[in-house]
Amino acid sequence: MDAIIIGAGMSGILAAIKLDEMGLADWVMVDKATDIGGTWHENVYPGCGCDVPSHLYSYSFAPNPNWTRGYPLQAEIKAYFKGVAEKYDLPGRTRLNTEATGASWDAKSATWTVTLHNKKKLTAPILIMGCGQLNKPMIPDIAGRAKFKGAQFHSATWDHSVDLKGKRVGVIGSGASAVQFVPPVVEVAGHMTLFQRTPNWFIERADELIPEKTQKLFARFDWIRKLARLKIFMGLNALSEAFEKPGGTVAKALEEQCTEYMHSIITDPELRRKLTPDYAVGCKRILFADDFFPALTKPNAFVEDRPIKGIEAKGVRLEDGTLVPLDVIVWGTGFDTHHFIAPMEVTGADGVKLADAWKEGAEAYRGVSVSGFPNMFILYGPNTNTGNISIIYMVEQQAKYIMQGVRRIAGAPGTVLDVRADAQAAHNVDIQARLAKTAWAAGCNSWYRTASGKIPNNYPGRALQFAREMRHFEDEAYDRRVISK
Repeated sequence: MDAIIIGAGMSGILAAIKLDEMGLADWVMVDKATDIGGTWHENVYPGCGCDVPSHLYSYSFAPNPNWTRGYPLQAEIKAYFKGVAEKYDLPGRTRLNTEATGASWDAKSATWTVTLHNKKKLTAPILIMGCGQLNKPMIPDIAGRAKFKGAQFHSATWDHSVDLKGKRVGVIGSGASAVQFVPPVVEVAGHMTLFQRTPNWFIERADELIPEKTQKLFARFDWIRKLARLKIFMGLNALSEAFEKPGGTVAKALEEQCTEYMHSIITDPELRRKLTPDYAVGCKRILFADDFFPALTKPNAFVEDRPIKGIEAKGVRLEDGTLVPLDVIVWGTGFDTHHFIAPMEVTGADGVKLADAWKEGAEAYRGVSVSGFPNMFILYGPNTNTGNISIIYMVEQQAKYIMQGVRRIAGAPGTVLDVRADAQAAHNVDIQARLAKTAWAAGCNSWYRTASGKIPNNYPGRALQFAREMRHFEDEAYDRRVISK
C-alpha cells in the first residue's frame, strides 16, 4: 500500500484526506478505539468541550456553519470529525479496535512494517503518526492509591456507572479537564473537594448559543463565516505577546484582566488567595471558563491546597495529618504529554529505538521528521503545540509540509528520505533557545516542561510564523537516496 496512518483522530483524518488529494488512495488508517474521533471519542466526561471557539476549531477546507455554540462540546465536535471522515469516504479504509504495538524500518526494502495487537502486520513505504499529544491518561504515583475502598477513575476514562449524587467526591488535579467537569460534579455531589496543587490563570470564556439565524447566515454567505473565523484567529493571536514577553505590557494587562474576572466572582479572601497564581501568565496553560469559579462558590464545594501525603481506604490524608473522607476520587491529572508515540515501540534505521533517541526529551525537525527514522512523519509532534491558536490550524500547516515530503517518496519507488542529524540538532538548539525566553520557561511546573527543563511540546513563535516556516519542504535538510529493488 502507499501509506500507513496511525490514529483516526483530527490528525489522522487530515492525513488521509491529503493523501487522497495527491492520488495516493491505497492507504490504511488504524486506531485502537471503537470509533473515529480521537480524543473527542475517548473523552466523554461531563462538561467535556473545547476551549477554542468552534469556528476556528475546524478544518479550513471543511467549515461547519451550523455550530450551535461559541465553544463546542464533545458530542458536537466528535460528530463534526466523523462527518468529515464520512464525506471523504474514510471509514471503509479505517481499521478500528486495532492497536498498533510497534513499527520497524526495513532498509533493504525501504518500507515500514507496523505490528498490530493481533500480531498481524502492515507494510508501506510511508508511515504517518497521528497519535496526538493528549491521549495517554496520567495518574501520579501517590502512596496508597490502591488502598482506597471507593470508586476512582481518570477523567479520560470516566466511569458513568458511578452515581455521584449525594457522594463525597474528591477531584485531584485542577487543569483543563477538571475545570470542565467540576461544575457538573458540584451540581450533583453531596460535597466536592478540589485538591489543587497550583492555581491557574483564567480568561472568561463567555460561551453562548449561536442563534439559528446566524447559522443560516454563515451557511448562505461563506465570506461572513470566514470573516468571523478571522476575527477569532486575530483575537487569540494577540495573546502571543504575553507568552513571548513574560512581564511585558501585554502580559501585565492580561494578568490584570484575569484577576479582575476572578475577583468579580470570588469574594471570599481565603478562596481568592487559593486561586491566585504566583507565576507569570502563560507559564502554565491559560484556561478559558465561565462556570468554574461560580461552582467553587457553592456551599458544597471546597478548594484544598494543602499537600497530599497519601491515599487511604476512606479518603485522602494531607501532610498535616488531616483525613479528608471521600466516597469517590476523580483524577483530573491530565496526560503523559512528553512521550508522544509511546507505548508503541518504533525502531528506525540501524535498530535505533525512538524511545532511546528521545531519552533526553522528544525532538524533531520542524516537529515532523526524526533523524534515523526515514519516511516517517509526525502530525502534532514535538514543538508544534500552541498556547492560544487552534491546534487544527497548526496541524494543517504540518500536513502541507509533510505532503511535500510524501510526494518526493511516492514519485520514485524505493526513495528513502531521512532528515540529517545535524539539521535536526541545529533546529532544536534554536527552538529551545527561543523557548527559554518565553513564559513557558518562567519557572512554574507545567506539562509543557520536562523535569530537566526542556520544553518538548510548544512552538516558540506565532502561528503565522509557523505557517511560513512550514510552507516549503527543505530538501537541503534531508538525505535522499533511491534503493534498487
